[in-house]
Amino acid sequence: MQFIDQAKIEVEAGNGGDGIVAFRREKYVPAGGPSGGNGGKGGSVLFVAKENLQTLLDFRYNHLFKAENGSRGGPNNCTGANGKDLIIEVPCGTVAYNAETDDIIGDLVEPGQTLLVAEGGKGGLGNKYFLSNRNRAPEYALPGLAGEIKSLRLELKLLAEVGIIGLPNAGKSTLISALSAARPKIADYPFTTLIPNLGVVRKPTGDGTVFADIPGLIEGASQGAGLGHDFLRHIERTRVLLHLIDATSEDVIGEFNIIQQELQVYGRGLAERPQVLALNKIDAVDRETKDLEALATQLNHLCYSPVFLISAVTGTGLEAMLQYIWSILDQLNALEVSEKISTE
Repeated sequence: MQFIDQAKIEVEAGNGGDGIVAFRREKYVPAGGPSGGNGGKGGSVLFVAKENLQTLLDFRYNHLFKAENGSRGGPNNCTGANGKDLIIEVPCGTVAYNAETDDIIGDLVEPGQTLLVAEGGKGGLGNKYFLSNRNRAPEYALPGLAGEIKSLRLELKLLAEVGIIGLPNAGKSTLISALSAARPKIADYPFTTLIPNLGVVRKPTGDGTVFADIPGLIEGASQGAGLGHDFLRHIERTRVLLHLIDATSEDVIGEFNIIQQELQVYGRGLAERPQVLALNKIDAVDRETKDLEALATQLNHLCYSPVFLISAVTGTGLEAMLQYIWSILDQLNALEVSEKISTE
């Protein structure tokens, strides 16, 4: 399945039906009076979040979505039928923007959440509506109002609690495949991961936590370099960042600083997000020429959090790292519960 996380579409709500001019024409009913009915309301366009969708691929080739118009009113005070609403299914995590103003129309996070993106026009009034003591035989009606027409920009931001970040070839894909059932492409050259990969990692309690393997960032990613500009948005919804660094690199501290700088420049609170740091590929390091413990101490002074020495290939250090991640998530959950109680 092709992964598409951005799309531009046009949505058109239905127009309201016209009211009509009509008079009762029945035997034995003299001066029957006006009987023109109102027009029906035009259908609206709504988004609904679906848990089983993972991409905006449906919008790749279909760009125009139009709801049904309302029907015109009828004689004998009959109101026209309302137009059918158009319900469009989108993945959880979809953000809808007004393409012209760039304002956020809505953010669909929860499964089943509904968002009205274009409202149908009201039906016009028939001449029956204008009957009064002064005007016993109105000969005019109102047309239906036009439905809303909008240009939308859609962005999909993956919903994951833990985002795995790092420079290309840091071992992110290998790690997520070791922790979960996800099977991303793995190779020994940069940018093997061209799309974010999701994997469910089981906690000791049996609950599943979603990890996202975010494609490799490089220096300048926040300004559009490499693949980072396209995928930094997927980190926005994560609660914890797992920053992997290749322990075999000649400049471990420099690589750490590159990613931290990109998070800082991109903004949106990413630099302040709880972060777990892990030196990966320790199985491939010559301990006689490189002091990993000293490197870990240096990194600890820079990020003020524990630094884990791991190997995604052999599984070394993964359990301790996961235990620390679970503890952070538990603290965040407890904080959210206490804040919710205090506001009620």
